[in-house]
Amino acid sequence: MVTAKGLLYAVEPNHGEVDYVTTSGTITRVIDVSASQGHIVPSSITYRESLYVGNLNTFPVVPGSSNIFKITRVSGQISVFQPGVTTALGVAFDSQGRLYVLETSTVPGNPTPGTGDVVRVKGDGTLETIASGLTFPTAMTFGADGKLYVSNFGFGFPAGSGQILRIDVP
Repeated sequence: MVTAKGLLYAVEPNHGEVDYVTTSGTITRVIDVSASQGHIVPSSITYRESLYVGNLNTFPVVPGSSNIFKITRVSGQISVFQPGVTTALGVAFDSQGRLYVLETSTVPGNPTPGTGDVVRVKGDGTLETIASGLTFPTAMTFGADGKLYVSNFGFGFPAGSGQILRIDVP
């Protein structure tokens, strides 16, 4: 979920939609992503003048088969902003406007421990690995200190196994 212009925007992965919620609790659909993209499991959202949504996709994992979509906040127009990511469970912009993507598993087949990473989208559209070797990371955000915080061991492990990692971004 992310705030923008006094509203809360949320992805709803099971139904493949992006909604906004007013402070009074009214829920309104911005877009049914599945209507134009199929069952791609939108799973993460951030805001920077538009909404940016990452998708998990279906299993088995196919490296490079996920995208980051740009969605207009008011009209719900969707376009591919960054193709070629894998199992995107987090998206965030740093203070310099650079986009980061959290990939929970990056090898073909079943989700695999130790294969998660954080990549940064470079100006030419290529991906630069910032952190690797993560085990089922599920979310990330930038703190007020400018550091990147990532949840690790986010699923598939006993309660209490989770970690919050602080990553110094170069």
